[in-house]
Amino acid sequence: MGGGAITIIHENIKIIIVVFAGFVVDCFFGDPHFMPHPVRVMGYIISKGDKFLRKNNKIINFILGMCLSVFLVALTFSFSYILLYFLYKINYILGITVEIFFCYQIFAAKALKDESMKVYYELGKGDIPKARLYLSYIVGRDTQNLDEEQISRAAVETVAENLSDGVIAPMIFMFIGGAPLGLAYKAVNTLDSMIGYKNEKYAFFGKFAARLDDTVNFIPARISAILMISASLICGMNYKRAFKVFKRDRYKHKSPNSAQTESVCAGALEISLSGNNYYGGILVEKPVIGILENENPPRKVCKEDIKSANKLMYVSTILGLTVGIIIRLLLRFVLYV
Repeated sequence: MGGGAITIIHENIKIIIVVFAGFVVDCFFGDPHFMPHPVRVMGYIISKGDKFLRKNNKIINFILGMCLSVFLVALTFSFSYILLYFLYKINYILGITVEIFFCYQIFAAKALKDESMKVYYELGKGDIPKARLYLSYIVGRDTQNLDEEQISRAAVETVAENLSDGVIAPMIFMFIGGAPLGLAYKAVNTLDSMIGYKNEKYAFFGKFAARLDDTVNFIPARISAILMISASLICGMNYKRAFKVFKRDRYKHKSPNSAQTESVCAGALEISLSGNNYYGGILVEKPVIGILENENPPRKVCKEDIKSANKLMYVSTILGLTVGIIIRLLLRFVLYV
């Protein structure tokens, strides 16, 4: 067996270790606000680029927005790759420790659960204003006039939608290319969340970032939906309805990816999601997800659905982690043989 094959086998096991360990660390510690985070650095670079590059000309805006996107993704990947390369050269334990730390910071499962459960606990206390406040930290819609059902629905939607781009998608990229590729994905995701809006301000400057995000999330979003359907079966939820709603409602969103997991979650929990919402005081009309033909509207969304959505999120993540490990082990076996 040649030296190249040995290196690849070694890489397979290393990636399994760093991704698995990163997930475990995230389960315990989440995202402490006092700790420096790569996404904050990415956000700083994007905000500075937005300030100095965005102009009034549409074509120039598109070109400069594209340059900012390509620059940030390339910088993120190359910097993390070169840093880890030298750390592994200096000391293997040091290299793998830092890569585990990066993978831990890429995962957002516990942060997603913790932030959504803050809403749940305030609803349990009957403190609607506090629940609205905590909800406003994790959603883009106006929250000041939402009632308990609308608050619960918004929290569930956030967990369901972010399963893909906050957990499964970065996991997939980490399994493919370790922490550097996972961080590059987070750069794409951060670009979209900051400048990928279809409004007058960012319609052209953020267009490339939005399309890039749609492209890199296309396959992961569908894998996430399949994992969530499987998780609904394991959790004893309505997996048949989850699959049925997924087939019909997975494109009921302006983004080709956002409704993939949202439709599964609506079916599994037997509720309706999405619908009209206000953003910055402006009504944005959206189709309702989850109501099948020739049936009465599903039950009202309640705070307990937030817990159920988080359960689906974690079981889906563990399934994805298991599949990723199996694929990496199979690659090792094939190369070894």
